[in-house]
Amino acid sequence: MIVANYWAEARRQHGLGRHKITVQRWGWSDTSEAEAQAMAEVRADEALAQAQRDAATPRRERKTAYNGAQGLPIREEVLQRQGDAVITRNGYGAECLNTRNVLFADVDFETRTSNRLRLAAAALLAVAVLLPALWLLGGMLAWVVGVGALLLLTLPLAALLQRGVDAALGGPHVRALAGLRAFIERHPAWAVRVYRTPAGLRLLATQGLVDPVGAEAQEFFAAVGADPVYVRMCLNQRCFRARLTGKPWRMGIHQHMRPRPGVWPVRPEQLRLREEWMRHYEDRAAQYAACHWIESLGSGAMHLDVRPVVELHDRLSGALEPQRPLA
Repeated sequence: MIVANYWAEARRQHGLGRHKITVQRWGWSDTSEAEAQAMAEVRADEALAQAQRDAATPRRERKTAYNGAQGLPIREEVLQRQGDAVITRNGYGAECLNTRNVLFADVDFETRTSNRLRLAAAALLAVAVLLPALWLLGGMLAWVVGVGALLLLTLPLAALLQRGVDAALGGPHVRALAGLRAFIERHPAWAVRVYRTPAGLRLLATQGLVDPVGAEAQEFFAAVGADPVYVRMCLNQRCFRARLTGKPWRMGIHQHMRPRPGVWPVRPEQLRLREEWMRHYEDRAAQYAACHWIESLGSGAMHLDVRPVVELHDRLSGALEPQRPLA
């Protein structure tokens, strides 16, 4: 995991006219802008040399936020460091906790109706609508009426069936935890704190340190049905991540973080605009929680190096303050 304090950019050019090659690369550093610039110059030289040998060499590294980064360090403002944990501000203003080897996982509740239930709804409607229409009307008109009814009513009926299935199984919370419980049965030494988020669950493993690109983490992600985008970014950035403050639109803030886009760093003349937006955001965020602790499953073990991260996460996310609404 690399979360840099300083960023710089360098460009190199070779040739003229139609044969001109231009490359651009970023540099980064925890120490100084000068060190970041030196790294950018070296990387640009290397990229130009490679581009002269291989025309397929990427010419630019775009200034992209966390989810768009492909192998580059996390490009976000660093707010705080605690050991290996780093708190940053993401592209829409929320504070995020990045950890080298303390496992977090996001599990979103399924919001789309399953294909099986869609087929079941279509079959029920076919029996209820299409066959009587054929019997009463006959011919092409019956097919038009029947197919139209299927198209209009299948999805609402499937959604109703989905709610019934969820209720019978104890709700989406219970359904989402089924994979976790099965994993813990196979790995009884594991201990996992479970948090409710606006869209699902957050899981925090406390029994020990976990390599984000290792087989253990990937097995856990697969077992609990972790969000695929989150899993991909854990692999790309070699770290785990948890949002600590609310999403602006869930707190009634409909204006995007200023200036746009919110990718760090911003030009010095735009810092005041950003700071004004952030004051408004932080005032509102103090009234909300990013997640609520629900329960702890498994062995209950707490690794010494994990404990400070748990305490930091729970304090800054509002996890132990159920009176604060989720955002």
